[in-house]
Amino acid sequence: MQIEDIIVSRAIITNYMEELLGALDSDVAVVGGGPAGLAAAYYLAKGNLRVALFESKLSVGGGMWGGGMMFNKIVVQDEARPILEEMGIRYKTFEQGYYCADSVEAVAALALNAVRAGARIFNLISVEDVMVRKERITGLVLNWKAVGMANLHVDPLAVSSKYVIDSTGHDAQVTNIVVRKLKGKLNTQSGALEGEKSMWASRGEEAILANTGEVYPGLYVAGMAANAVVGGYRMGPVFGGMLLSGQKVAQLILDR
Repeated sequence: MQIEDIIVSRAIITNYMEELLGALDSDVAVVGGGPAGLAAAYYLAKGNLRVALFESKLSVGGGMWGGGMMFNKIVVQDEARPILEEMGIRYKTFEQGYYCADSVEAVAALALNAVRAGARIFNLISVEDVMVRKERITGLVLNWKAVGMANLHVDPLAVSSKYVIDSTGHDAQVTNIVVRKLKGKLNTQSGALEGEKSMWASRGEEAILANTGEVYPGLYVAGMAANAVVGGYRMGPVFGGMLLSGQKVAQLILDR
């Protein structure tokens, strides 16, 4: 069969635009496609909400791809093991309570399950700003990541959503926008963005679920962004808390 180049182009453009138009008005916009963001997108879509996930990099998965120091293995503790099993991620018991999984398989499984549950994933898109109405976050202002990298002056486009999840990891990018541009008072001890503390895996894992939640009307934090915003410790290549945080933030929104 001879391939017609123009048909290939038309297929890609048509189908992508259909997806993007469908994401202009979502129930939940997830920013950041790391383990917490992917887990959140999966559980939200599984709960029949319209979910759009925006990732600025070429690939989703965040830091999970590299495991620990480019050894592509991750560790998950007992509490998160059911999520591995639900996603079909294989694991080995290392010691009691510690389970080791392949990081590449884990990311692939999380992404596949999220998409098959109905979440739309858009990569290479950055968040420039948030939309706000009456001191509530009501959507995102988006642009191509390449526009920012090239330092081009190109106006962005906006998408609306009932809720936004900041799962952008250590940088907590969306929450930083709220603090910087809206001077917003956050749901933290000081009302400000507290910042991430140094590594203490057990304390970080304990805190990440407590820190997962709504930090500004319409804006939730999950994953490492939750600890960065509320002031928790980092955890390193232990990913159980990340997955549980994504699951929890989805449930919080579903309950509303």
